[in-house]
Parts: sequence; C-alpha cells; structure tokens
Amino acid sequence: MPLKGSDDSHGLIIPPTRWYRSLAAAGLYNPDVRGEAGYWLTVGGSFTRALQQQCRDRFHVDICQEGFGVPATEEAQRLGLRPRQLAWIREVRLCGDGEPWVLARTIIPQACLDGQGRRLRHLGNKPLGAYLFSRPEWVRGPLETGLCQPAVPDQPILARRSLFHRGADALMVGEYLLPALYQSQPRL
Repeated sequence: MPLKGSDDSHGLIIPPTRWYRSLAAAGLYNPDVRGEAGYWLTVGGSFTRALQQQCRDRFHVDICQEGFGVPATEEAQRLGLRPRQLAWIREVRLCGDGEPWVLARTIIPQACLDGQGRRLRHLGNKPLGAYLFSRPEWVRGPLETGLCQPAVPDQPILARRSLFHRGADALMVGEYLLPALYQSQPRL
C-alpha cells in the first residue's frame, strides 16, 4: 500500500535537515537550540505527554499520510536499511489547542511490524509515543538535534529524532518543531 493522505492540504512540508549527535554540536551552528526551543529539543520521556501538558484545551493527532514507502537515503542509512527497502512511514501533525505545533515523521522497518508490532500500522489518530512508552520492549536511544533548512516561512527550523530499539530492530521518530510551539507561548 503506497503512502496515502486525506488530501494535499494535509501533507507535511519537512525541510531538508542536518542532524547532530548532540545539542551542543548543533548549537555551534544555530544558537536557537539554547533558547525556548531548547526545552522541547531535550524533553525526556514522552514528547506527546509534554505537549499534552502544554495544552490549555485539547491535544490531537492529525494524520497527514501513512503507508509503505521508501525512506529518504539518509533515513535508510541511519536505520541500516538497504536502498529502496520499503518501510511503514507515518507522517502526522501534533496539534495543541487547535494549532499545529510539531510535524512528526516515523520510519518503521518491516521487521518492526512483526508480532505485537503489527499494532504500529493501526494507530489511527492515537499518538505513537503513547504506544512506545507503554511497551517495555521498546527502548529509546539518544536524541539527535536537527537544524532544518526551510524553503518557505512557517516550516520547522529545529528538530529532534531518536531511534527506538526492540532487540535488534529499530524504528526512527523525527519531531520537527513548528515556531508556534516555542515562540508564542510560555511553557506551563
């Protein structure tokens, strides 16, 4: 099944991103990582839960597209996938109080979809983080910091990602911060 979305207005616009193994390394190239966005780039535990706590009213997941597709070359290399190997790709907007705050892109290799992992294809509008953090077999690796190269206004400038491991298998979760998350409101 190819990637599917509801329509073009729901598609994600994730700019090219350069990834750094540490916040300090990324900070050498963009001091914004130490500002208000710094909190969001380093949140431990469930990112979704931190977003929910930030909401005054309502948190929801807006599915943009999901299905089998070919990850970007850099994503495939990071996950140790062969070129053009299919993976389940899930792209969503994480919205707080009716406004998109984060674009999220998850790459789930087919090996992760075995057994209980089948549930990963059927999350619907449930947050992926809620599933991963409720399953002790999934362990998150170190966070990486991304500096995005936006082509148009309102695209993410900063991002974070990590691999979640289940034994020898791993999936990748990338979270791209929209400026509305950290520029217009104080953290609660």
